[in-house]
Amino acid sequence: MSEKDFYGLIAQELNLRAIQVANTVELLDDGNTVPFIARYRKERTGKMDEEQIRAVEERIKYLRMLEERKTTILHSISEQGKLTPELESKIRETMKMQELEDLYLPYRPKKRTRATIAKEKGLEPLAEIILKQDVNSGNILDFAAKFVDAEKEVNSPEEALAGARDIIAEAISDDAEVRKAVRERTRYAGILVSKAKDPDAQSDYEMYYDYAEPVKKIPPHRILAINRAEREKILKVSIEVMEEEMFEEIRRRHLKNPKSIFANEIEAALTDSYKRLIAPSIEREVRSELSEVSDEHAIGIFATNLKNLLLQPPVKGKVIMGIDPGYRTGCKVAVIDETGKYLEGETIFPHPPQNQVFQSKAVLRGMADKYGVQIIAIGNGTASRETEALTADLIKEIKEGDPARDLMYIIVNEAGASVYSASKVAKEEFPDLEASLRGNISIARRLMDPLAELVKIDPKHIGVGLYQHDVNQKNLDGALTNVVESAVNAVGV
Repeated sequence: MSEKDFYGLIAQELNLRAIQVANTVELLDDGNTVPFIARYRKERTGKMDEEQIRAVEERIKYLRMLEERKTTILHSISEQGKLTPELESKIRETMKMQELEDLYLPYRPKKRTRATIAKEKGLEPLAEIILKQDVNSGNILDFAAKFVDAEKEVNSPEEALAGARDIIAEAISDDAEVRKAVRERTRYAGILVSKAKDPDAQSDYEMYYDYAEPVKKIPPHRILAINRAEREKILKVSIEVMEEEMFEEIRRRHLKNPKSIFANEIEAALTDSYKRLIAPSIEREVRSELSEVSDEHAIGIFATNLKNLLLQPPVKGKVIMGIDPGYRTGCKVAVIDETGKYLEGETIFPHPPQNQVFQSKAVLRGMADKYGVQIIAIGNGTASRETEALTADLIKEIKEGDPARDLMYIIVNEAGASVYSASKVAKEEFPDLEASLRGNISIARRLMDPLAELVKIDPKHIGVGLYQHDVNQKNLDGALTNVVESAVNAVGV
């Protein structure tokens, strides 16, 4: 397919005009970012939004990769002298990478397998005789005896037949139509089953110790949980199918003459092919597909969470006190003025083991009165609830003496504050402060201007989801970077 054909195909898929797709691809190829194109090149794209532009970007990338792979495969098969017009047509017409790889499988250079060893022993002609299935009478051992050759380590007719079956099994496994049929049945009729390696062991995954759910129904979060438990060697996971249905599918394609004297050899070969070659391969593929879909779903949720954090309304024109809660090491306190400038910092110890509640309240009240603090931002990490109770009590006491006092508290997401505090950016901003104090300045500032503060942190460290470390990190990086880029372009920093 040509680039022009791609544009028409994408336009049809996304309900756009071909000229919109062509212009968008040209802008992307020139290095323009998606938010820039959406915002400043509306006249070229026909007012496409970011989501539509990213869909075009993703699809053109896939189609170009597919076309490049087709070229490589056609060249490889042609060099082998095995490229037929029919095969070339199938390769050029397919629009799915998986189908393309299935077509290439019989021609892909292989490692030394049981089938290649059997071919080296001169047993391929015997396999071809068996595959023809055109002999209905006689003794199969008589056919096989002709291929006995001690020099090639074929010592008996039975060994010759075993080698021929290995060749046939690999041929069946390489059949693109068989693989497609087995793959579809596994997707739509397979059952994902998980079992505990140690049923008596305690873990967070006990609900999956004896678990089964249809492949087509299992939700993304369960796939991620099961995958994690498998990596931690807590679960054994497999996909179960009705094997007899799979065998029947293969028989329809390869058992041409049930009355042939070779029918039992074909039956044995197809059974071996399915169990040893096809089923393990297709199970890996389907599980990989499940993981990819789950990753995509999770990354979409993570991206939405990050977007919501970045685009929280800023609290402008307020003096803010930030508190990074803690137990043994204390609560770090910092005050910033209406512009975000750091005014003063302190460490208090209101919680166990020190329990300096009275002294801590005095410090907080002194700083609040000194700078006219209007909002206290409390990090949502360790000791957050206890610090919230302390702060609520303090505000109540202050307002009892001064009912008109403008003072309140807010719980703030502190994810990434510790990463920021040790970063080069933080050291340059506050070279004379300890890392612990830089963190609570960040907590105060992310209430004042969430976007301006959070863009200083690698988005992966902002803690946007439960399974963010389980998904494809490259894809996660790309999605979160796109969100930051989009937010900055929309709002500005």
